[in-house]
Amino acid sequence: MAHEPGAPLRVALLGCGVVGSAVARMLVEQADDLAARAGARLEIVGIAVRRPQRARPDVPVDPALFTADAEELVTRADVVIEVIGGIDPARALILRAMEHGASVVSANKALLAEDGPTLYDTAARCGVDLYYEAAVAGAIPILRPIQESLAGDHVRKVMGIVNGTTNFVLDAMDVSGAGFAETVAQAQALGYAEADPTADIEGFDAAAKAAILASLAFHTRVSAADVHREGITEVTAADIRAARENDCVVKLLAICERVTADGVDAVSVRVHPAMVPRAHPLASVREAFNAVFVESAAAGELMFYGRGAGGDPTASAVLGDVVAVARHRVAGGRGPGESAYADLPVVDMGQAVTRYHISLDVADRPGVLAQVAAAFADHGVSIETVRQQAVAGEGERAKLIVVTHRATDAALSATVSALGSLDAVDDVASVMRVEGA
Repeated sequence: MAHEPGAPLRVALLGCGVVGSAVARMLVEQADDLAARAGARLEIVGIAVRRPQRARPDVPVDPALFTADAEELVTRADVVIEVIGGIDPARALILRAMEHGASVVSANKALLAEDGPTLYDTAARCGVDLYYEAAVAGAIPILRPIQESLAGDHVRKVMGIVNGTTNFVLDAMDVSGAGFAETVAQAQALGYAEADPTADIEGFDAAAKAAILASLAFHTRVSAADVHREGITEVTAADIRAARENDCVVKLLAICERVTADGVDAVSVRVHPAMVPRAHPLASVREAFNAVFVESAAAGELMFYGRGAGGDPTASAVLGDVVAVARHRVAGGRGPGESAYADLPVVDMGQAVTRYHISLDVADRPGVLAQVAAAFADHGVSIETVRQQAVAGEGERAKLIVVTHRATDAALSATVSALGSLDAVDDVASVMRVEGA
């Protein structure tokens, strides 16, 4: 749709919560700068909310702009900003906006991870833009660098901390030695965790972001259903101490990588807690911050770090996208669309390869170590180090700490099952992956 020179661009905002309020405020307060950068003034023509009559003193716009009729609002905009989240009605509203010629800026990782192809296809058919930098890692510019800056390179791996709530919890457990439940309660009291933190602590949020990152990095359609997901609810204070003893920290990681499975190029995408050596850049990411580590063939190792959530940081990413799509409306043309030409298969977790830290409660008698080593050897898992610790007050019991070389998850799972059947092994106390070493 051609833009008339000198005319403002009509902007519709869907949602006015923490992020939406910050977007509206920044659109007003930075109006002159944004106009200069975009090539046209950005005029808010409406803000869709559930309760239009509610007072919103922190949003400096005419109260008459608030409306409950989002379906009508999107039909009279050049740019629609969607920050309501969830699948419906967000999907229907975005598709309706595109059908009426509007470009869309979204922060909706759940929708993009579940049904991104429908949105991409509709944007291409309607000749409009779909931008979503704010959907992953808040203020951190990571999607466009992967999609555009590294378009001439070969991305091998993307590994990151993409959920601030879980990073705050695990960091606090490491610093204070407190337990999981206590630390989650602290995160809720400080506003870092929702009243219902399930999406964060069970890894759903990170899995949606991992799907988006993998899709862009490897030019392959990856959905949230393709992502192996484990949360942090099973991480104990003992796991944190074990990591510390190995000069590591525990992080919930989103890991997307190109792999070779059965001689064929493929993609592995997973979210799970892992030990990370303190020397690795991701280990120093504290509190609710996010960071994404990228490995590519030519550029080498890159790291993107910053605030992964919050009103102003996320609004910064949203407005960066708004300026980009506004420039396209003014000058003509579109930004990059979906790139899924590689169409690589996504392997299951059993074929993922990493190192492991295993803690075993065993009998302290001759021959036990040989039995344990044989169980690893029988399943093709090579041992890197073994350390034995006496259990205080139990002279005939001991703890074995085994760190492996790289092995498939399937081989490790089979090994753990075999270990559990040994008479000398009382318990496989913990199994944790080791990444970044």
